[in-house]
Amino acid sequence: MTRRAAADPAAFIRAETRPLAVPLVPEITLQLAVESLPIWQRTEEELGEIGLPPPFWAFAWAGGQALARHVLDHPDIVRGRRVLDFAAGSGLVAIAARLAGARAVEAADIDPFAQAAIVLNAALNGVEAPQVLAQDIVGTDAGWEVVLAGDIAYERDTALRVFAWLESLAARGAQVWIGDPARTYLPRERLEKVADYGVPVTRELEDAEIKRTAVWRPRALP
Repeated sequence: MTRRAAADPAAFIRAETRPLAVPLVPEITLQLAVESLPIWQRTEEELGEIGLPPPFWAFAWAGGQALARHVLDHPDIVRGRRVLDFAAGSGLVAIAARLAGARAVEAADIDPFAQAAIVLNAALNGVEAPQVLAQDIVGTDAGWEVVLAGDIAYERDTALRVFAWLESLAARGAQVWIGDPARTYLPRERLEKVADYGVPVTRELEDAEIKRTAVWRPRALP
């Protein structure tokens, strides 16, 4: 394979994934990897870099599935509102927001592969592609009315920075919804659980075939 990914991530995604229904959200189809290790290796080969994080855009992670399910089941959360899908990955949650009637949707991810996947997956589901934000937006505030964030508690330093920012958005009045299976760096003491789901996942990436996953919101600030 030629080193085409940097020039054309969309071509790489089409070649290395296939359209699959999301287990907990079968209304949505995404370009997903069938196995984790091969696409992980192919991404490293294409970029010429070893030790990269997993290609988050190629999988329907537990937190994103739970959050997308919750949005579709409770469309009033986003209907008619300006919505941000933060760390969007595949764009699953952004697509759910579109389907649920959001007025405007932005999807933020710094990975060029994710940026391409978001656009491809929106087209696959017949919805208008969200505006893709390629820069690091943590610490900014563009006036989003609803902020949706799935699977953002993998790394300590990142989680500390991101959750402080999300709390600041909630403090000024944004609705903040978080999908996460209570990973290590999720600040559960500062969150309230809103809903709980059993999410089908792969043992290649998780420690169970059904991952208990919750939708959370920041607790009321003093």
